[in-house]
Amino acid sequence: MASPSAPGALAALLPAPVTVVAGHYGVGKTSFCLNLALQAARAGFCTVLADLDVVNPYFRATEYRAFLEEAGVEVVAPVFSERGSNLDVPSLNGAVVPAIQAAQAAPDRVRLIIDAGGDDAGATALGRFAPLIAAAPYQMLYVVNSRRLLTSSAPEAVGILREIEAKARLSATAVVSNAHLKEATDEDVVKQGLDMAAAVAREGGLPLLAYTVPPGLEMLPVAGEAQPFPLTVTVRAPWE
Repeated sequence: MASPSAPGALAALLPAPVTVVAGHYGVGKTSFCLNLALQAARAGFCTVLADLDVVNPYFRATEYRAFLEEAGVEVVAPVFSERGSNLDVPSLNGAVVPAIQAAQAAPDRVRLIIDAGGDDAGATALGRFAPLIAAAPYQMLYVVNSRRLLTSSAPEAVGILREIEAKARLSATAVVSNAHLKEATDEDVVKQGLDMAAAVAREGGLPLLAYTVPPGLEMLPVAGEAQPFPLTVTVRAPWE
């Protein structure tokens, strides 16, 4: 069987068998993870999405299990979410370690995407798996959204990044811009967010790999080394 191919931004975002997605609350990590997993599956990878957000009860990849599995994405989730509950408990099922090991054993055809909890508190659950993740090539993407509280400036965002790295016991490898105003997102919102994310990347000593764009803006020109990453599936709160 031919090796899967990842076009454009996807190739830069998923170069390693394990990719961790981290960031502050509300930056859109889960929406980004959903799209990353779906595109990886479409590119031909055996794709697993691990939901390690055991802190936030409203915005979890687990809520999209049926949709993801229909698209060919396996979902690994906290124990209580498997039972239809969003209780905030630091419990993880025993599938996380095997998922990491399986991805590392088949780096050419498997992609494991880990949706880590928001800021340093959420990253604590990730820390228990840090030695295993760090034992093989991994990518840790720091998602930045200039339209969200506490990450609207580069110094704030870099400060939160350092807190996440300390708790997760893993180092970020790249920055992704995910600036948006939901349906009101336009080219100016994307570009302004990109400027701030570029500043975060510079101050953090990291590359800026990609910036998300909603439907209709897929043809925005490439900004330096960063490439546009289409975001078509978004997470909505229960009250929306």
